[in-house]
Amino acid sequence: MLLAIDVGNTNTVLGLFDGDILLNSWRTKTDARTTADEMVLTFRGLLADQKPVTGIALCSTVPAVLREMRMMLGRYFDDVPTVIVEPGIKTGVPVLTDNPKEVGADRIVNTIAAHHLFGGPCIVVDFGTSTNLDVVSAKGEFLGGALAPGIEISLDALAQRAAQLRKVELVRPRSVIGKNTVEALQSGALYGFAGQVDGLVDRIIEELGDVTAVVATGGLAPIVVPESLTITHHEPDLTLLGLRLLYEKNAD
Repeated sequence: MLLAIDVGNTNTVLGLFDGDILLNSWRTKTDARTTADEMVLTFRGLLADQKPVTGIALCSTVPAVLREMRMMLGRYFDDVPTVIVEPGIKTGVPVLTDNPKEVGADRIVNTIAAHHLFGGPCIVVDFGTSTNLDVVSAKGEFLGGALAPGIEISLDALAQRAAQLRKVELVRPRSVIGKNTVEALQSGALYGFAGQVDGLVDRIIEELGDVTAVVATGGLAPIVVPESLTITHHEPDLTLLGLRLLYEKNAD
């Protein structure tokens, strides 16, 4: 049983695999103040009714959490083979950017999974704290991409800076033309971010040529995918799949 752990800036996603089958997945909030001892209580609670974990694959974009994760794994899972996505492990992904070390581990993991599922060239759109558009070549290389502020942090910033605006639920409004402040904010967020993604995808395709797939993932993807004209696939467990593939590549 492989436990895949994807630590993002806002949420941490865990997935339990039996071979290549994802049996269960969980989403918890990421808190950089959480200690290793607190983490293990959460993990043990989630895994209480599951078969014993025999392998762990981990990627993290939050250094403070990664440090505590290492402590937790070393203290409570020291007998379980573990692969952490960091420099020195085998990914099979050439990173063709100016500074490969600054590319987030999750983006590399998503590249592995997207190329495995769809070949290439393809585009991964990850709707998280930031909205990442990552470009994968036909050979599975990470070519670079585009980063934009995420939906939730954009709405948070708007609510903080505009006295008469507030946070709203991210759902489809009755129409694009909002008849009240709530619907106007919902329209701007939903259709605005869908249009942003579509515009970036179109421009990437102009540079790259035709792609095999435009794959959406991330916690906010279900909100935007139905409104996008360019996204062709929704794979909510893309990062977990990539962690499984990477573990298999590095396990002894």
